[in-house]
Amino acid sequence: MNAPAFPPADVAIPAEFQTCFDAQRAAYRKAPEPTDAERIADLKGLARLVKENQAAITAAINADYGNRSAFETKFAEIFYVIDSAHDAARRLKDWMRPQRRAVDLLTFAGARNRLIPQPLGVVGVIVPWNYPLMLSFGPLISIFAAGNRAMVKMSENSRRLAELLIELSPKYFPEDKLAFFDDGGGRGPAFSSLPFDHLIFTGSGATGRAVMANAARNLTPVTLELGGKSPAIVAPDFPIKTAAERILWAKCFNAGQTCLAVDYVFLPRGKEPEFVDRCKRLFAKRYPDINGPDFTSIIDQRAYSRLTATLEDARAKGATLVNLAQGQTPDAAKRKFAPHIVLNPTPDMEVMRREIFGPILAVRPYDSREEVADAINAGDRPLGLYPFTHDRATRDFYISRVLSGGVSVNEAILHVVQHDLPFGGVGGSGMGHYHGREGFETFSKLRPVFQQGPVSSVQMMVQPPYSAMAGRMIDFFMRLRS
Repeated sequence: MNAPAFPPADVAIPAEFQTCFDAQRAAYRKAPEPTDAERIADLKGLARLVKENQAAITAAINADYGNRSAFETKFAEIFYVIDSAHDAARRLKDWMRPQRRAVDLLTFAGARNRLIPQPLGVVGVIVPWNYPLMLSFGPLISIFAAGNRAMVKMSENSRRLAELLIELSPKYFPEDKLAFFDDGGGRGPAFSSLPFDHLIFTGSGATGRAVMANAARNLTPVTLELGGKSPAIVAPDFPIKTAAERILWAKCFNAGQTCLAVDYVFLPRGKEPEFVDRCKRLFAKRYPDINGPDFTSIIDQRAYSRLTATLEDARAKGATLVNLAQGQTPDAAKRKFAPHIVLNPTPDMEVMRREIFGPILAVRPYDSREEVADAINAGDRPLGLYPFTHDRATRDFYISRVLSGGVSVNEAILHVVQHDLPFGGVGGSGMGHYHGREGFETFSKLRPVFQQGPVSSVQMMVQPPYSAMAGRMIDFFMRLRS
């Protein structure tokens, strides 16, 4: 009896999506397992595409933002992609090697077990606007290392970069290997409704839920990389000066438009004035002109208005706002947004209710580490956790008591750029991993293969009519396990 079909999605699949998907699925079936040499060539092709066109890529991202720091693009996107592709190519043969597994006691007679990583097929990638190169090519490195093909849909806020990648990609890869698509005015639901063999989405929790619902119609496995409110915790033993330097860097990079940015910080009670003073001095030194090229613009007017409303909401509800760009006049036409510290935030304020995704940092004083853990655990599990301490017991307390996607100790964000560490969220901050070996395995089928030896001990013992001897043999094996 056939299972009832899942109700069809109420979306029309654009012809270019379907045509490309069909071509990639056919190409996969024709050559389902690329060799290690072919995969390494694909990884080098990704790196070459980025390296040979880095000036055009930087210009396109800058145009999409209005002003995106060229150095931030070079460091966090271009260099990251080239370095990641090189690292994956170097490790690939080891990743591809079949894994030997122990053989069960009842099947010992010359049998063997293996896990063989095999490509899944066609993978879909849905990319956000905040790190559009890193978050498209980063997954592609894992996808190609695993031997798959890919379709990539860019964000509506990355139109110029999408146009460029659509133009460049065919010069490096056939469409049945890799294809980029622009958003085209809300084509996300159609894209996520394709019957991919795996789908990876990076973005907001609300959109992630919709993507997962669409994918469920085809039972498509999904990796969700979401965001959330990632906290920093400065322990009493850690210097405020150093903590401020590192936290402010993470908060101002890309104007705070980073899913792993420090969303709020816990400080030992009484340390707030020192922290605020240090942040003021640091910002004045690092960004003497907020309208200059080093401080990135907010992506669009909607985001700029949301950040403005977030500050006004906090002010109206009794928070103290500290403008870190005092004496400067941010250019609103360029969507330059002055970083602010919010003191005395309360749970009912928007700054504490939702992910900030901009250069606003809420500061909460605390008296005990248990108080901090309870406060964090009252919300969704964060994507990142940033304890600042030189005390091993304090570090281990937070790692044990607060579950997060990843942890950077005495730093913020940087676990995401460690190639041999998996990246991914947990609970409200996402599901699944990629980067490094874990990325290779996410986009592979780790296929279990049992191979019987010359004599089948199971067939010898477990054949009806079942004898008393067979029962005694099972009893014997059970006694060995006791």
